[in-house]
This record gives sequence, structure tokens and C-alpha cells, in this order.
Amino acid sequence: MKLIDNTKSPLNVLDQVGVKPEGPVIGYVHSIESFGSVDGPGIRFVAFLQGCRMRCQYCHNPDTWNIGVGDEMTADEVLDNAERYRAFWGETGGITCSGGESLVQIDFLLDLFTKAKARHISTCLDTSGGPFTRSEPWFSKFKELMKVTDISLVDIKHINSAEHKKLTGIGNENILDMIQWMSHNDCDMWIRHVLVPQRTDYDNYLTELGDYIKTLDHVQKVEVLPYHTLGVKKYHELGITYPLEGIEPPTADRVKNAEQLLHTADYTGWKTWRPQW
Repeated sequence: MKLIDNTKSPLNVLDQVGVKPEGPVIGYVHSIESFGSVDGPGIRFVAFLQGCRMRCQYCHNPDTWNIGVGDEMTADEVLDNAERYRAFWGETGGITCSGGESLVQIDFLLDLFTKAKARHISTCLDTSGGPFTRSEPWFSKFKELMKVTDISLVDIKHINSAEHKKLTGIGNENILDMIQWMSHNDCDMWIRHVLVPQRTDYDNYLTELGDYIKTLDHVQKVEVLPYHTLGVKKYHELGITYPLEGIEPPTADRVKNAEQLLHTADYTGWKTWRPQW
């Protein structure tokens, strides 16, 4: 697999990925997971969409970076597949779109979630917010998307923009702007933070992040995700240098410390959360 460098393009120059002059919107899907248990509320059918412009040093799916490749699917094809597992979803489950970065394919995402809600399927967006912009027409599409998104899993990579750029290749100003907009517009969300030794596992940054999350509304859950090395093999197979070679996962004590500094125990809304119909 040859990896294409999309990071030098403007963040939203390819926001029309999958849009054809005629016919249905096409999505580029990397893979499907039928029974996702950590991808939002309940049991969820997870579509991992292809394409991402961030280059997170700990990314465990570098094979999702390329844009405009993958299995071509329409929204109805994804939903027909998902409906086979509806019996397992209960009151809180449904579909989640992850990545890669789902917002790279915002047109397909909007089509998929609009049709999902019409089928009475709960929708969850898993995003790091990298493509977010208030420029048009992208911003109007995003606002329409939020109307058909029940909850979002938002990964804040780093609270400090300079450190965020070192870690991912871009700053975080537009990402925090997205989160502020969501907070002010009644968008339910889970905040996630990957704890990486020598990168994000510093008490001053964790405290700052915890204080920032406290200012937000509609946060149902805060999660600390311990860094792992399960994706290293993919880098070797793709011939890419792994940026965190030699860095081990955080200890249980450091994970507990991060949970305390992020006040994860204070966010309990997820326990009673239900999609609104």
C-alpha cells in the first residue's frame, strides 16, 4: 500500500470526497465492525471510514490515512448491513462512524446519518475534529450533521496547541472551536484523551485539560485511553518509521492519575443517556 501525503493540502480542500455529479453519495469505507462495545453507548455497528490528514504519532491505523480509496458504499448499503444486527442494540446502541477521520467525508456522513435517523437508528460520530472549519459550505453541512447526530466521541489529542502540532501535525485551535460550538448548541458528547508517556502524560497539561472540560456543557463521559503498541506491526508492514519506537504503555498508576486530574468520575450522564427521538 502506497501512502499519499494529504497533510500538505488545506484541511478542507477535499471535503467533496465521494460526491458524484449524479447518483448517490459514495462513501469510502476502510472496514466494518458488527459488534462494537467501546464505540459509543451500547452495542454499535461501526463503519471505519477511510481518510485522515492528521499524522498522530500513536495512530494504530496508518492504513486509513489515504483519502478517496477503500470499499465504495452508499448510505443505504451500510444501513442495510447494519440493520441485520438491530436486535442487539437495545435502547442505546446503533451505528458509529469512526476512521480515519469521519469528517473528511462529511457529505457521505450527512447522507448516512440522515437516512439512519429516518430508519430510527441511533447515530454516533467518532471524531478528532481536524477538518472543522466555519468556512462555507462546510460549516453549514456540519450544522446539519449535528442535527442528525445523537452523540459524538471527541478525541482531544492535546490541550496545548504547540504540543498538539508536534503530536499530530496540526494545531488544535479549530478543534477546540468545534468543541465550543458543540457545547453551546446542545450536542451531547464523550471526551476522550489518549495517555501517552513522554507526549501527553504530564500533570500540568492534564490539569489544564481537566479544567477546560469543566467549562463545557453536555459532556456525558470523559475517558482516558491508555496508549498501546498494537499498531506497530502495520507501520513495519507499510515501510513507515514508527514515531514512538521504544515508548511503552503508561502504568496503571499513571492512568489512575490522569483519570483523577481529568475528573472522569464526575461525568456520569452516559449511565442514563438515551437518544432523543
